Amino acid sequence: MHSFKSIRNVAVIAHVDHGKTTLVDAMLKQTHTFRENSGEMTQTTILDSNTLERERGITILAKNCAIFYGDTKINIIDTPGHADFSGEVERTLSMADGALLIVDAQEGPMPQTRYVLKKALRQNLKIIVVINKIDKQFARVPYVIGKIETLFLELAHDESCLEFPILYSVGRDGKVFDNLPEAYSSEVPGNVVPLLDKIIEYFHAPKADPGHTFKMLVSSIDYNPHLGRISIGKITQGSIKLGQSVILTNRPTKPFSVQRILLSEGLGRVEVEEAATGDIVGIPGLSEVQIGQTMADPSDTVPYPTQEITEPTLHMTMGANTSPLAGREGKFVTSRQIEERLYKELESNLSLKVEKLDNGKYKVSGRGELHLSILLETMRREGYEMEVAKPEVITKRDDNNVKIEPVEEVDVVVPNEYQGVINQEMGKRYGTMISMEPISDTEVEFVYRIPTRNIIGLRTLLLTLTKGTVLFSSQIDGYEPVGKELPKIRSGVIVATNTGDSLAYGLAAAEERGTLFIGPAVPVYQGMIVGSNPKEQDVWMNVCKGKQLTNMRSKSSDGVIQLAPPLLMSLEQSIDFLEQDELLEITPISLRLRKKNLTGIENNRGKQKN
Repeated sequence: MHSFKSIRNVAVIAHVDHGKTTLVDAMLKQTHTFRENSGEMTQTTILDSNTLERERGITILAKNCAIFYGDTKINIIDTPGHADFSGEVERTLSMADGALLIVDAQEGPMPQTRYVLKKALRQNLKIIVVINKIDKQFARVPYVIGKIETLFLELAHDESCLEFPILYSVGRDGKVFDNLPEAYSSEVPGNVVPLLDKIIEYFHAPKADPGHTFKMLVSSIDYNPHLGRISIGKITQGSIKLGQSVILTNRPTKPFSVQRILLSEGLGRVEVEEAATGDIVGIPGLSEVQIGQTMADPSDTVPYPTQEITEPTLHMTMGANTSPLAGREGKFVTSRQIEERLYKELESNLSLKVEKLDNGKYKVSGRGELHLSILLETMRREGYEMEVAKPEVITKRDDNNVKIEPVEEVDVVVPNEYQGVINQEMGKRYGTMISMEPISDTEVEFVYRIPTRNIIGLRTLLLTLTKGTVLFSSQIDGYEPVGKELPKIRSGVIVATNTGDSLAYGLAAAEERGTLFIGPAVPVYQGMIVGSNPKEQDVWMNVCKGKQLTNMRSKSSDGVIQLAPPLLMSLEQSIDFLEQDELLEITPISLRLRKKNLTGIENNRGKQKN
């Protein structure tokens, strides 16, 4: 157990992929949080423990860890950089006394940087700016400093916010400098000590408050199979000891006796007998606790004001899988099991909303496509089977009863040769260009304002059109009256007319009409979408058809059938592909696109009415 005299609670905020998790890794390793021979010493992105985070290279859940430097304990709160996980950012900042703002030396501040900085300044946090990746070929530090200063001028509500120290770093090498090195190479000596020193010097320790009774806002909830739900928060006044009674002030409950108090140490937690003001503690045992509630001494029943969480912007309908292949591949397939899982998610996923519909399905609302697709992917990996419809934007009415929809500011960085592609796609989707400026000799940055409704599917499309080179980020920028309906951008599809296993002979005929999504020997049912068709209409074809065997032979019919490899789409691409009359069937093994009405007769009738 470490002994320490003071504490610093530090949030790490940045735009996605600007290197905050890598910098935290260096701090963990260099303060000897792990033994020299432990696995973490060779691991990268140590904090991103969730499998999806490691695969995608992004941080989804905000996490805490603690390092010891001299006689100071530094609690590090790592936050997500994606706007879709802003619910996580908002509540974790309430535990911090200061924030490290990490900015890429080439890209400079991005829309997400603005978003998280605005939240941090609103909480009156002191900021240390770290300009990371100064070793990049096109790093332009003076320009980036200018952009950061402009950003602070725009967002600051007080003159004291305009003074902030700037440090320079190469997170990958674990080096931080007080002054910008003239020429950086990996041989330049360095470590993270300048950053640790600056944290201790510039951020204040939480003020001890022994006179008041214990009180804390529950900012996060963790789950442990042995301890149950763990309420996590920063003690804002008083102290807490084992055996002490506490209550949740937001609801009348019996006092609860605290049996365990957990403090962060490294990436793990240690049990202690007492914790004081400023400590970030975990208290297990309260099964009904919710994020945003106030835990306090029974003599104090006044709750803290609950934090505002950004409203959801997209919703999709989700239900139990109803396809002919339902129940074959998943462990949890019933509507009740899906309902239980969704309500469990609500306990920790603040930006999510779930509403049960009359038809037994669920309307799931979230902060964006990524937010919803991460939930679906997580459930899928846990063994759930479900079907989802095309995501739709949540509209509302303003004071004059005018229907309004969310509008987003989209920031796109692409190599120069793709400028035309961006202008063309944004034009199709009624985007308004706000600015366009070169970032380097080879790249250009566009900022557009575009309705959220028209962004669905855009990120995936631009990744394809720019061969994966686009940097795409967006954030909500208010509401506007609902604009023009977007014309249907997607072409028709090839739909299976028969149930069975796909055969090469039937697929070869279908391939002449478009691009296939499946190969041979794949289970298929009537109404399942097996490919895309360049024409506007849908084509219904029998892909289970085999070659008729006769005793007549001809030269042309004996050749081996050569099929092009099928186009396999990810979960997000599949969601983007959907139209109003279609569903996506999600199982732990497969993703299948299908028509809502499997026979085709109803689909055709619906189209004729339109």
